[in-house]
Amino acid sequence: MPLISFEKVSIAFGHHALLDNADLTMDAGERVCLIGRNGAGKSTLMQIIRGAILPDDGVVRRQSGLRVAYLAQDLPSGAGRTVFDAVAEGLGSLGELLAAFHHTVVLLGGELADEVAAKLLEKMHDLQHELEAQDGWRFQQRMETILDRLDLPADKLLDELSGGWKRRVALAQALVSEPDLLLLDEPTNHLDIEAIQWLEELLLNFNGGLLFITHDRTLLKHLATRIVELDRGQLTSWPGDYEQYLRKKEENLAVEADHAAKFDKRLAQEEVWIRKGIQARRTRNEGRVRALYALREEHAKRRSQGGKVRLDLDAGPASGKLVIEADNIAKSYGGTPLVKDLSLRIQRGDRIGLIGPNGAGKTTLLRLLLGDIEPDTGMVRHGTKLQVAYFDQLRAHLDPERSVIDNITDGGDTVTINGKSKHIISYLSDFLFAPERARSPVKSLSGGECNRLLLARLFTQPANLLVMDEPTNDLDIETLELLEELLISYQGTLLLVSHDRAFLDNVVTSVLVFEGEGRVTEYVGGYEDWLRQRPSRIPDTTPVQASIPAKPQAKPQATRAKVSYKEQRELESLPGRIEELEEAQARLNAVLAQADSYQRDREGFIKATAQLDIINAELQAAYARWDKLESL
Repeated sequence: MPLISFEKVSIAFGHHALLDNADLTMDAGERVCLIGRNGAGKSTLMQIIRGAILPDDGVVRRQSGLRVAYLAQDLPSGAGRTVFDAVAEGLGSLGELLAAFHHTVVLLGGELADEVAAKLLEKMHDLQHELEAQDGWRFQQRMETILDRLDLPADKLLDELSGGWKRRVALAQALVSEPDLLLLDEPTNHLDIEAIQWLEELLLNFNGGLLFITHDRTLLKHLATRIVELDRGQLTSWPGDYEQYLRKKEENLAVEADHAAKFDKRLAQEEVWIRKGIQARRTRNEGRVRALYALREEHAKRRSQGGKVRLDLDAGPASGKLVIEADNIAKSYGGTPLVKDLSLRIQRGDRIGLIGPNGAGKTTLLRLLLGDIEPDTGMVRHGTKLQVAYFDQLRAHLDPERSVIDNITDGGDTVTINGKSKHIISYLSDFLFAPERARSPVKSLSGGECNRLLLARLFTQPANLLVMDEPTNDLDIETLELLEELLISYQGTLLLVSHDRAFLDNVVTSVLVFEGEGRVTEYVGGYEDWLRQRPSRIPDTTPVQASIPAKPQAKPQATRAKVSYKEQRELESLPGRIEELEEAQARLNAVLAQADSYQRDREGFIKATAQLDIINAELQAAYARWDKLESL
């Protein structure tokens, strides 16, 4: 039986049908990518699958006992919660028990008065009984495995984590319940390239069914075993890879356009016939009249393909040949160097991508080059006739309380594009904003709509230096490819921060790579070109192993000559050390899992808990060390 199946499922919001008699089946082991325009209803479909929304019509069948986990686009909120608390939420009420038990153990590990310790031990006793009754120890082990696998600090507050690490927490929350079906809505948002590669590896090893939404074409190509497209309320399954989908889709659209043209011609002929003179109307065939009415009804129901975003960018007057020159610049914050001893010359027409992990300093470097902040040392010089347009990943230039129109025109009715005046409603329709949507407040827009609005705002000003900080987040694939085409033909100079590997490969002529400790190096070409050019001394950005490495065999693989004798001996001894630690871990877990262990020996219980934490840390370090030596 399939994991999930739809039969003639329909749902509409207002007069807009998101699903219209749609059918879908999904089997175990499939990795299905759901694609479609922003606003087509992809997230709504996922909500129907998980049971959060009921369809207006049709039947949704789920495999008996199906466990579904969902990763939303939004990041988990902090509100004083720890990472452990947030991940445990994926287990519902059992997660609350595990979180309470975890916090109790942490408190008992500190210095406490006897009275307080006694109360905590009594609480732990009650929690142990409840966990045993609900098979909680198995899921506690699952929690520890997931936290280790994703390298998450269990007791750190969520508010202290970056967006990328919060995304890992959300993924851990989805995985901890051992789902049969995993639903991921734009999982790469807020992740840097290294984290995206790590996620890709993890999902390739996931044994359940996977349905995901993404604008990352590289992830799509590597992961998807099938593509399902949501277009005008209909779900169409496209077996094969993304390139095959593009070819077949183009063929289908051509056939659809041909059928529509023939239908319209026939309808026009029937309309002419029924409007003939009095004599013709007196003698007309009533069956033919009924057929005409049926044609009219079919035409009214026909949903034509949605319009395309129309992008146009005014490069303005040409800048001088020299755009920006940086001479030995450096910048540090809190003693941490973000940029060190960088010299760079950017000339008119250069298209430069910035690559590096979150927090490496990419936005800081952009601000240094633009003159928004001063370097600690060195000098930045600008060329002549520069007109700069800046796409801000934080959307700081949008007022959420004002309407879409007012965020562009500040109360006016027209905009000027390439020297020509255009009405604001007509201009916004090029970015797929209907008139009523154009009058809505920005706070009501989706992430994709906000990014389209930023592009619309950005392109109203002539710019011969275009600076774009994460412009691809939340855009659907079609809009992303149109933006790509626009930037390829752009005659000005481009500085681009992006974690989209395909986008970088297709747009930029060189990349600036953040290599750690403030080093920034320029390479000719895009992302794939950098992978081929980078010297061996640069740390590899292959993602962290998505799962805990399998226990190493007694005989390690042959190592390269640069592994020292001491390191080779260490590599040979690590499997035995790891095995010892695993056995100690298992013994302590068995002792602590006994219901009366705290009554028999309170101090021993507390010491065993602390010792288990130490062993867990040593085991994780041993795995990391073995993995590093093995890679050499």
